[in-house]
Amino acid sequence: MNDEQTIDDILHQAKNVAVVGLSDNRMRPSFGVAEYLQKQGYHIIPVNPGVEQVLGEKSYPDLASVPEQIDVVDVFRRPEHVPAIVEEAIKAGARSLWLQDGVGNPEVEKNARQAGLRVVADTCMMREHRRLRREGKI
Repeated sequence: MNDEQTIDDILHQAKNVAVVGLSDNRMRPSFGVAEYLQKQGYHIIPVNPGVEQVLGEKSYPDLASVPEQIDVVDVFRRPEHVPAIVEEAIKAGARSLWLQDGVGNPEVEKNARQAGLRVVADTCMMREHRRLRREGKI
C-alpha cells in the first residue's frame, strides 16, 4: 500500500529522476512518462546501457555511473530485474524508489525502506503527478 504523504513528498521534493530502462523509442511508456516529467521541470537521467542519449540527456549504463545525486529511481524494467536495481539504488545513495505499474515486489520494497529509501510501488509517477495537479496540490 502506497502512502499518500510519501507520494506527495517525493513529487514535491525530487529534482533528479533516474529512469532505469528509459527507451529512446517514443512509443514506449518509459519515454512518455520521462518526457512528461521533464516538461514538469524534473531533471531526467536516462539509465540504459543500450542508448547514448534520450530526451537530450546523456544516458548512463547503470546507477553507479550517474555522477549526480539521485532523488528518485523510477524503474521501467521487468520484475526479475528489480532486486539488482534496488541494490544499485541503495549503493548510489538514491533517496527514493518508484516502481512503475506491475513492478512491485514486497520483499525488495521492504529492503529498500530498511535502507532508508522512500518507496512507491505499482503506480505511475506521471499519473500520480497529474492527479496531484488536478487536486491543486502541485
